[in-house]
Amino acid sequence: MSSGRVSRHARVRTTAAAAAVCALSAALLAPQASAADTPLHSETYRPQFHFTPEKNWMNDPNGLVYYKGEYHLFYQYNPDGNSWGDMSWGHAVSTDLVHWQQLPLALSHDDKEMVFSGSAVVDENNTTGFGTKKNPPMVAIYTSHNKTTGIQSQALAYSTDRGRTWTKYQGSPVIDIGSRDFRDPKVQWYAPTKSWLMTVSLSAEHKVRFYSSKNLKDWTQLSEFGPSGATGGVWECPDLFPLAVDGDTNNIKWVLVVNINPGGIAGGSAAQYFIGDFDGTKFTAEDNGTYTPPAGAVVQDFEGTDFGAWTATATAFGPGPAAGTLDEQQTVSGFDGKGLANSFHSGDATTGTLTSPSFTVNSPYLNFKIGGGRHPHQPANLLADFDGGSYGDWTTTGDAFGPAPATGTLPGQQQVSGFQGSGLANTFLNGDATTGTLASPEFTIVKRYVNFLIGGGNHPAGSPHPTALELLVDGQVVRSATGKDAEALETASWDVHDLAGKKAQIRVVDDNTGGWGHINADQIVLSDTQAQPGAQETAVNLIVDGQVVRSATGSDSEMLDWASFSTRPYLGKKAQIQLVDMNTGGWGHILADQFTAADSPALSVLQRANWADYGKDFYAAVSWENAPGGKRYMIGWMSNWDYAGAVPTSPWRGAQSIPRQMALRTVDGRVRLTSEPVSSVKSLRQSSPATAGAGIVTNTSKALAGPAAAGKALDIEATFSLKDAERFGLKVRTGTSGEETVISYDTTTQELYVDRTHSGAVDFNSTFPGIQTAPLKAANGKIKLRILVDWSSVEVFGGGGEAVITDQIFPDPASQEVQVFAENGSVKLDKATVWRLDSTHN
Repeated sequence: MSSGRVSRHARVRTTAAAAAVCALSAALLAPQASAADTPLHSETYRPQFHFTPEKNWMNDPNGLVYYKGEYHLFYQYNPDGNSWGDMSWGHAVSTDLVHWQQLPLALSHDDKEMVFSGSAVVDENNTTGFGTKKNPPMVAIYTSHNKTTGIQSQALAYSTDRGRTWTKYQGSPVIDIGSRDFRDPKVQWYAPTKSWLMTVSLSAEHKVRFYSSKNLKDWTQLSEFGPSGATGGVWECPDLFPLAVDGDTNNIKWVLVVNINPGGIAGGSAAQYFIGDFDGTKFTAEDNGTYTPPAGAVVQDFEGTDFGAWTATATAFGPGPAAGTLDEQQTVSGFDGKGLANSFHSGDATTGTLTSPSFTVNSPYLNFKIGGGRHPHQPANLLADFDGGSYGDWTTTGDAFGPAPATGTLPGQQQVSGFQGSGLANTFLNGDATTGTLASPEFTIVKRYVNFLIGGGNHPAGSPHPTALELLVDGQVVRSATGKDAEALETASWDVHDLAGKKAQIRVVDDNTGGWGHINADQIVLSDTQAQPGAQETAVNLIVDGQVVRSATGSDSEMLDWASFSTRPYLGKKAQIQLVDMNTGGWGHILADQFTAADSPALSVLQRANWADYGKDFYAAVSWENAPGGKRYMIGWMSNWDYAGAVPTSPWRGAQSIPRQMALRTVDGRVRLTSEPVSSVKSLRQSSPATAGAGIVTNTSKALAGPAAAGKALDIEATFSLKDAERFGLKVRTGTSGEETVISYDTTTQELYVDRTHSGAVDFNSTFPGIQTAPLKAANGKIKLRILVDWSSVEVFGGGGEAVITDQIFPDPASQEVQVFAENGSVKLDKATVWRLDSTHN
């Protein structure tokens, strides 16, 4: 099964349904005033210089065209609510790409169709006959989604009054190939052949198809491109346009943008691109050549007949390395040599782990190949996993728990299953006759949930003789759980948000000597996300000091791809590699091969692909046609299908990025697509900015001085000169509660990154908090940053637009400070200038 083969309408309906509970909890937690009590455009998270509809759901930008002094922005819109559905085209216009006027609904859904994404052109020569030569029509080319059949075909609508009113063409569809995954036409006038050129996506096939027409009604297929680059999700919203390389109009390259979901560089949705040539019929991408990973010392290549010193638990990995594809498995490819670790033994129903011996980390990177299911490890504060051969600093009473954790089923016990790793707490020692307790050291509740695995007898806390797991605060039992008279451990969770900051203790109690008079417990963790029963991780983990410090997962593919862990922080420490398959559902297995200690990282297909933006929130990116001066402006939907239906905004949901001027520049000998904010953003800058002059910043974080150096809508320019700091940069939207969005450069990895882990409301979806990175090399020893901060977003442009990261954030309105910082050394701040920005709603 592949999540990449779900059509858009089915996918987003599923996403919206799955997010409903998250959205509800986020709405209760966020500092959001009710829509009825809040003036329009002053709601807690309302962007002040990014386009948002006054109310209701918005996603992809559509129909981007310039005509008679106006930039037209159409967009996917639900006129009937604040979640995805009833897709139609909303409409807004601007004279400067910054100040927008929302207009009435342009193209509405009806009983037969939803109006999916597409483009618009000005038919100057009236090739359609929809207007006249004196009053040429504006023509929208959109995907018509048939509500009955799910078929997606290409349709037309036209306007003769500058896009204010529209008529659907009764001869639609103009292209129908009977597909449910054929969408998002981008149309332009191609002057050399005096014809219209359509670029449209065969989404599930990871292909883009090109068509030609003389009148926008009758189309001839020209060619196809793909699969290529990143193919981990459906391909959507393609765009094709020419640009001069380094401003040289004698050196024109063509850019093909293909948006992908899921499978983006930062997870979920993203905009990738290809650079090449278009000859009027066919797009040919430049050949980047074959990839050779960095050389290094092989740690494990699975070429032996057994796992050697590596230890397997349970049965998922079998008795030794697999020779390739196992019974009933799709074809496995991409591994090296003749063997690999493959946990598909007996299908996805089996679970288990495969763990390396302890080794000393002596190289800055651990490279490996990985495939299989996409079920990531969920970071958490581990209280106990009972895998270390002892109870550590937990204390026991009585004799039920024995001197050390059990390694599985005890003598006379039915088969125990569902525990993780090599051990668990199991009080069946000498049968049900023994009793006792096992208590943790005191800890502080710093996460919202306590997650755990539990099995054994059903004797709740409070009954005369309990078999229970208990949470104690001030010596009192405040939460408890018990088994279900079954040896299989199941996932359970306590919501402890009301106990945040309190000192607590976990106690496992067996006070029962009758039938089912024992308890099984494992994997007790503090976590920001609630453990879900069923789906568990399929991952490769690096373990240091008993904690998972690095983790990678597959991409729901049987093709192995390179991955890399940065191990620099753990040099000299003891570590273990652990392959984990705790999943019995679809894609419930993991593949791994070729673990190599190296001095530089291996790059995955995702990392080797080209990305217009490395953040989590830049998708469905397309560009304007007919822009003055031949300029190419691009805009993207500022969200991600992973959590778009759960973001805590009301009465609207969805924002567009700042429009960007695109260019092709040669960077390190390679042509790259770069972007910078449209110049009219500077018109919003208030006078009297805050300026920080040259100075050395060493191992500290300090606020920039001046009243202008704080706010919720800012434009920041900063230049740093490298010294010996490992990381440095700026923190924005910081507050007294520890809120901060960190914008930093890592000199050890030569990466720009944005960390929104503590940026405010982050717990409405488990994939939202995290760190996004983009490759960026210093130029002449300097790092230049341009940062746009709005009430619910940051857009970071590094190195003049070589590296761009766009992320939504949802901080408390009181978090407004800007800080400069350096870690593990010093950096020179050459200059930082902070402008407050006026609202475009004034």
